[in-house]
Amino acid sequence: MTSAEKAPVVGQQVDYRSLVVVLLSPLAFALVFASWTIFAVLGIELKQGLGFGEVQFAVLLAMPMFTGALSALPLAALARLVGGRRVMIGCLLWICPLLWAIAHSSDYWEFLLAGAGLGVGAGSLAAGLVYVAALCPRRHAGLALGLYGAGMLGAGLTYFLLPLISQAYGWPMAPKLYLLPIGLVALLLWVFAEESPRQPGALGAGVGAALPGGLPSPAACRLALYYSFFYGTFVALALWLPAYLMAQYGLSLMAAALWALLFTLPGGLGQILGGALADRRDFRDLRWWVSACVMACLFLLSYPDFTMQIHGVHGDLTLDFSMPLGGFAALLATMGLAMGIGQGSLMCLIHRDHGDDMVRSGGLALALGGLFAAVLPLMFVLGNEWIGVRTAGFMFLYAALAVCMLVMLWEVGNRSRSDSLHGRD
Repeated sequence: MTSAEKAPVVGQQVDYRSLVVVLLSPLAFALVFASWTIFAVLGIELKQGLGFGEVQFAVLLAMPMFTGALSALPLAALARLVGGRRVMIGCLLWICPLLWAIAHSSDYWEFLLAGAGLGVGAGSLAAGLVYVAALCPRRHAGLALGLYGAGMLGAGLTYFLLPLISQAYGWPMAPKLYLLPIGLVALLLWVFAEESPRQPGALGAGVGAALPGGLPSPAACRLALYYSFFYGTFVALALWLPAYLMAQYGLSLMAAALWALLFTLPGGLGQILGGALADRRDFRDLRWWVSACVMACLFLLSYPDFTMQIHGVHGDLTLDFSMPLGGFAALLATMGLAMGIGQGSLMCLIHRDHGDDMVRSGGLALALGGLFAAVLPLMFVLGNEWIGVRTAGFMFLYAALAVCMLVMLWEVGNRSRSDSLHGRD
């Protein structure tokens, strides 16, 4: 990209256009994410009413994430070609008939196909990321990207409203709940938001011009890998937690959804905090503290209920362990906040170091995160069915985070050796 092409991004001031983007884009993200996670609550009722198995339920949760991951890079490239605002509006309108189709579906395969379509619509997350990155004030890029990422709070909207609507009017009314606000936000984007600057001549060159072949730089790929863990884990747990809480603690659907808010709310607020902090200084080392905090939480969450008998000097001692609901919620809140800070600060780093290639670097981060999130529900089910331990999913997350931290350690070692070779201390 030439310096003339970068000028609209680098010289941004806090003006009307930037404020509209910063306010409307997270709202669009929240509604898309709320629609994307609709099966987190609705799927539980469908499983009970229509006789879905555990594996079928996991596939239903995974399908929107899988198709969303596949569409992330192409839609990010399309946003570069025709403008992020147009792509976001198109995706918002795309998911409306799919929500209507869910309300009138009666067979598992119909729900699965509708979920796959919702995932394609969720590719607007990547388009919105390119849109916000292009128009946000450079000095407050982390805060703007953190506010956009806080659209994950849309899962809380699903948790809170869908059980109420389902109980009052039946589950077919629940997907229709989102049609009016989605249409309204699409209209607001069309009327008030301006289009992001496009690459001159790219429209005639096609998607291949905006998304050249090959991967981004190795440094961008590593940042995308770190981001994908926090993003994928957050999304997958946001989908899985209501069902887990119902099975583990015997809660009702309403109660389980409300307890799950203690994970999603700190996660959304943490993204804002992480992005704002990353604006003030280089928080590259923050990922170590964030990863250590998440690893400690996952270690404790991985412990299943157990009874241990110790043969003591004066007789046998029996130790019973069962994670109380309050302790589980406290660990979830801590982990959600840490994950949010990690996502916000890492996306700011991606934008700061690779902002000229946000289509590939940001799109790759979301694509890898979506693929990781799609795998997790299946891993949770396999842990239940094969290992027979409900907390096996947290064990898998613990191992995945350990791999990410080893890559981070390898990166630090390579940088130290490079500095030594070039005579830098």
